[in-house]
Amino acid sequence: MEAKQRIEELTKILSEANYLYYVQDNPAMPDFEYDRLLRELEELEAANPELVRPDSPTQRVGGEALSKFEKVTHPVPLMSLQDVFSPEELREFIEKTLESCPDSQFSVEPKIDGLSVALEYENGLFVRGATRGDGVVGEDVTENLKTIRSIPMRLEGAPERLIVRGEVFMPKKSFEELNARQEAEEKPLFANPRNAAAGSLRQLDSKITAQRKLDILIFNVQLAEGVTFQNHQESLDFLRDLKFKVIDNALLQNADAIIDHVMAINENRELMTCDIDGAVVKVNDLAQRDRMGSTAKCPKWAVAYKYPPEIKPTIVEDIVVQVGRTGVLTPKAVVKPVRLAGTTVTNATLHNQDFISQRDIRIGDTVLIRKAGEIIPEILEVDFTKRNNDAQPYHLPRVCPVCGAPTAKDEDGAFLRCTGAECPAQLGRNIAHFVSRDAMDIEGFGSAIVDALIEKGLLRSAADIYYLTLDEMKSLWQKGELAAAKLLSAIEASKEQDLSRLIFALGIRQVGAKTGKVLANRFGTLDALMSATEEELTDVQDVGAVTARSIADWFAQPQSQHVVQRLREAGVNFESKRTVTDTRFAGMTFVLTGALSKFTREEATEKIELFGGKASGSVSKKTTYVVVGENAGSKERKARELGIPILSEDDFLEMLK
Repeated sequence: MEAKQRIEELTKILSEANYLYYVQDNPAMPDFEYDRLLRELEELEAANPELVRPDSPTQRVGGEALSKFEKVTHPVPLMSLQDVFSPEELREFIEKTLESCPDSQFSVEPKIDGLSVALEYENGLFVRGATRGDGVVGEDVTENLKTIRSIPMRLEGAPERLIVRGEVFMPKKSFEELNARQEAEEKPLFANPRNAAAGSLRQLDSKITAQRKLDILIFNVQLAEGVTFQNHQESLDFLRDLKFKVIDNALLQNADAIIDHVMAINENRELMTCDIDGAVVKVNDLAQRDRMGSTAKCPKWAVAYKYPPEIKPTIVEDIVVQVGRTGVLTPKAVVKPVRLAGTTVTNATLHNQDFISQRDIRIGDTVLIRKAGEIIPEILEVDFTKRNNDAQPYHLPRVCPVCGAPTAKDEDGAFLRCTGAECPAQLGRNIAHFVSRDAMDIEGFGSAIVDALIEKGLLRSAADIYYLTLDEMKSLWQKGELAAAKLLSAIEASKEQDLSRLIFALGIRQVGAKTGKVLANRFGTLDALMSATEEELTDVQDVGAVTARSIADWFAQPQSQHVVQRLREAGVNFESKRTVTDTRFAGMTFVLTGALSKFTREEATEKIELFGGKASGSVSKKTTYVVVGENAGSKERKARELGIPILSEDDFLEMLK
């Protein structure tokens, strides 16, 4: 079969599978079969790039990162809705409408808490997608929208030009998975699915958007050339026929029925896959809409009923502490189960000690709780009138609840952190850091292998890497002897890495790769560094009091000493191979800028540090020289303004001779 014909066939099969899976929620093809066909399509397109179609399923994974979003003027404005906050206000809108048109029907729809967008199609092909913006001008997020599998890339039987409006959202399951990843990596959590969806849709790198698993519900036809509709329901049926994922709606006629349905949506919101913050009530008849008209911002024929946030009392039964992958201790309140925003809440985050102290939250307290953004439970305040006389102030533990090592405050004092080098809670991250490129640089030792070895109980600290056997390693692969032998060879070779890399690999707080080099040059051996006092450490260039204390405290911990001893016994190099003997650049700071042609920045930095100098990324009064290549730009201008000597590449090479 010709490549072109097979590509067309695969595109059709996979597009239909996407529709059934993401729109109809009725998968008709096993995942492995879908992946096999997609891989075949990718291979065909790679071999025949001129045959890649714009509607190909392979175009959904994200392309090159953008530098910015282009502005888009909406051909039909994306208007906002007038909010109402009580059944009385909603009834007033309905009855006023019925006075002028007694036979009116109303479409009642959930109000998705997401980000409104317009999708534009030409001759059935998806050509542009834009955010709402101010309703008149939005931003072009076409590449990011392509990553949403429920958006059809091509429509069969569509008008020559079609623009539809929908709400992009992050499903609750995707939101929970995203926050779980954020928490594991000690990154800030997203407050709610709407914030997460908005941030994901505005990523300049669409590959990141693709990982976030966004979805969309279409709720309006903005423009359909050559097609007319009598009412809103007809337009929704038209969209469903085109295989869009369309919002559910109900057609109702009197105020009591509409209000009951709006309240029922709220009662059943936990059953929905996405988060909602209200319900939309709109006139169904399009001619009547035209007669009712609009204000400058909102149509007069629709309102959005906003659900009030639920706040309920409950009791703090306990406070438990979790230890994250980077050692941060996070307190959590275990509360008496309470029904809130459609779900049963059993715990709430307490963030850190400052949060607990400011609100004076104690075990046994009666507290007011709500869901922030309808998702994350939070404690608003304590009802002090119901406090027990024996309730004690709560303080985070001074030792890690997982490994027993002392805890220490971060530099800003906001978080408490476990200092244990062998803490099981931090083990995965610590080992991943130890084997990383700037540390011991063990090629092939990826996070999946780290996790698998930990799960098998073969790693309890980074030092255990050097005690792995061939039999233990090859158990990770079905035919693993060759791969295992290769990885063990890389592990063995890493024993000879320079001391500077080992210092950085240990994961001491405040000690980065550059500081590791400075310390290795200054002390020469790990033993000398271990025995250095805080005063001696602060005498080293670029090592301040906080860093010195962090280094001294780390080496003083029994867990750290055990790791170091295990490394020593394994034969890991503890000596610097770059001891500074020529100190011609001692006390000097260089800044490298522009396109360098005679050496890389890494090579130049290494030479500067080898001769006792420092390479910096910014120009200041403390800068000694600025080395410039082509198109040096602002750093060169600043150097001239400050009167700092400027060196060409040849000048710098002459200094190295």
